[in-house]
Amino acid sequence: MATKLLRTALNKPRNYHPIRPNPTRSSSLTSYPFSSQQQDDHVTDPEESRPDHVRQLHAIFRSNGSDFINHGTAASLESCNSLLESLISQGKYQDSLNLFSKMEASGIRPDTFAHNKAIQAAVKMGNLKMAVGFKDAMENRRKKPDTFTYNVLISGLCKSKRLADARKLFDEMSQRRVVPNRVTFNSLIDGYCKDGDLKGAFEIRERMRVAEVSANLTTYNSLIGGLCRAGLVAEAEAVVGEMEACGFVADGFTYSILFDGYSRCQDGDKLVELYEETVRKGVRLGDYTCSVMLNALCKVGRVEAAEGVLKELMEKGLVPTSVIHNTIVDGYCRVGNMNGAISAVKQMALNGMKPSCITYNTLINGFCKIQNMAEAEALVTEMEERGVVPSVETYNTLIEGHGRGFRFELCFQLLEQMQEKGLKPNVISYGSLINSLCKNRKLLEAEILLRDMVDRGVLPNVQVYNMLVDGHCKYGKLQDAVRLFDEMIEKGITPTIVTYNSLINGFCKEGQVLEAEELAVRITSEGFSPDVITYNSLITGYFDIGNNKKAFKLYEHMERLGIKPTVATYHMLIKGIGREGGMQEVEQLYQEMLEKKLVPNRVFYNELIRCYARFGDVRKAFDLYREMVESGEAPDEMTYTSLLIGHCREGKLLEADNLFVAMKVKGLVPSAVTYMVLIDGHCKLDNFNGAYDHYREMVDKGFFPNAFTCNELLKGLRNEGRLEEAELLYSEMREKGVMEWTESSSMEAAEIL
Repeated sequence: MATKLLRTALNKPRNYHPIRPNPTRSSSLTSYPFSSQQQDDHVTDPEESRPDHVRQLHAIFRSNGSDFINHGTAASLESCNSLLESLISQGKYQDSLNLFSKMEASGIRPDTFAHNKAIQAAVKMGNLKMAVGFKDAMENRRKKPDTFTYNVLISGLCKSKRLADARKLFDEMSQRRVVPNRVTFNSLIDGYCKDGDLKGAFEIRERMRVAEVSANLTTYNSLIGGLCRAGLVAEAEAVVGEMEACGFVADGFTYSILFDGYSRCQDGDKLVELYEETVRKGVRLGDYTCSVMLNALCKVGRVEAAEGVLKELMEKGLVPTSVIHNTIVDGYCRVGNMNGAISAVKQMALNGMKPSCITYNTLINGFCKIQNMAEAEALVTEMEERGVVPSVETYNTLIEGHGRGFRFELCFQLLEQMQEKGLKPNVISYGSLINSLCKNRKLLEAEILLRDMVDRGVLPNVQVYNMLVDGHCKYGKLQDAVRLFDEMIEKGITPTIVTYNSLINGFCKEGQVLEAEELAVRITSEGFSPDVITYNSLITGYFDIGNNKKAFKLYEHMERLGIKPTVATYHMLIKGIGREGGMQEVEQLYQEMLEKKLVPNRVFYNELIRCYARFGDVRKAFDLYREMVESGEAPDEMTYTSLLIGHCREGKLLEADNLFVAMKVKGLVPSAVTYMVLIDGHCKLDNFNGAYDHYREMVDKGFFPNAFTCNELLKGLRNEGRLEEAELLYSEMREKGVMEWTESSSMEAAEIL
């Protein structure tokens, strides 16, 4: 019902009543991304529903095009308008514009309705400049734009993400006393929601209330969708409550939005609960909603639950599509359960569907992710044997898989194979390989490949340049990163916030924080706003040069701007403060982070444990270790090294040695820092026997201590009269070029620990 009313409102021009049946089928705004999926079962044939004279005109138009006006036909404004509407309803937008031009040329003066149809055709063709031109021409001819005029233009501008221009037209309506209707408001609300501007969306919703224009299912679905995309699912549920209180019933599409929202929040339990709610309420779930729901369950790792739901739906009469089956296959691949994925493909065959290229690509991607490249390549052979032709995406997946394992020779062979089979590598083919080369510090090879792809007619995009700029920044090649940045500008490739953030991070790593901050200011003139990644880099940069005061000022400024700090932000703050032993501030920051519902990860726990082990309550460090394990974060070498610092600091060498053994039993490989912590800890308590044992193991593993640790151990061995061990140590020191203790060595050791 709501859809019918929407169509009627869109297609009923003011002060115009041509004789034309069934106008509700011709609107340009009849479909919304968040509108109800229900449609009328019966659609009247538009040819049968037209009056005789219009059908005659249509037949002549099909034969002669817009020249029908010159073929002795009594073409009136009314008949031309009916034909305009007919052409637009059939998607013949260029023909309708040709007809409009012919009307003008033949002396038929287009009225508001005709102008509206020309505007509608231009918007449908994506030519907003032409559409606005028609509006201007309309006004020059003293034809007043009506609600339909503005609705079509506002909708087109919103879909093109030109919200500011759409808002200007909306404000113009008020100035000219053109009354907006539900479609006007819904277009703006949907536009703002899709642009992520929830404040703008709810402001328009409030204007809608003030104007006493009632909301419909489309209105609510748009708002619910906007909130879900922003991760505000609880608020979206509140809007559902308001919607139901107003007498609307959530349909399958409403639930598809909520399924997607809870998927974004990784809430598998709520997804299952939501499905059970649809069963209780008798909500009919179509193929689209089922796909969204099953995909959501698979995304959060609840693949078996998804299969159970699919089985229930099939028992109720759902005939699963290939999309639904592929969703289940992809779900198993996401969680690395390739046996489950293969079983799902077999089930697909039992249901009478052959695996498609998409199915095979999904399986190949799954095997590539777990680096089982033999199985991935065997599937390519199998799909060819079964008559399924591998696509560019198939090869791109293999290139990415081998690239992730740094098997670059195989990647180049795959590029050659593609060309031999008539498949042209695209920007993703090259981009995957360039990304892998950059991650493996093969920056020269990555740039050579960039030149090769250009020579082969594949133009690099901003993502490819971002990989190169970021790779050079990460590995200290700032000058080359700037050169690549200048190159992309020269080639007309517009940098993104990702590009600028990479450069800012690069400047900060080189200690050039003033240049980094200048660049952060500059990006606002380029139409970007600094984000949390920008500020994280700047905060780290100032901490690294010892300017803690400036680092905290940036943090406070970030919060004032409404930019929400992440776990990474707090990690940097705690690391910076922790260097100076400010444990009270560290504890405050930790509590603040928890209050903001941010969940610590392994990197964060490691830094916090390290701070407490070095400067605070060692028991607290072990409490955090237990908390870390209980939260599901697996301790690594850094975790244990920090705990060893705590034991050594308290003089508990036996506990330290036992923890070291436990660490190795768990399969963790000690680093050079781990060994130096133990050697220094034993040296401080004059246990040079234990220190020397750890030193020998360290050397056997291919590591060597720094000058400070070597000299402390050397001095201790000599004092205890263990001259043979001392002489061997001294000899090994000379071999490694470590000769004597220096103050810088002491500072280096302190920084490492």
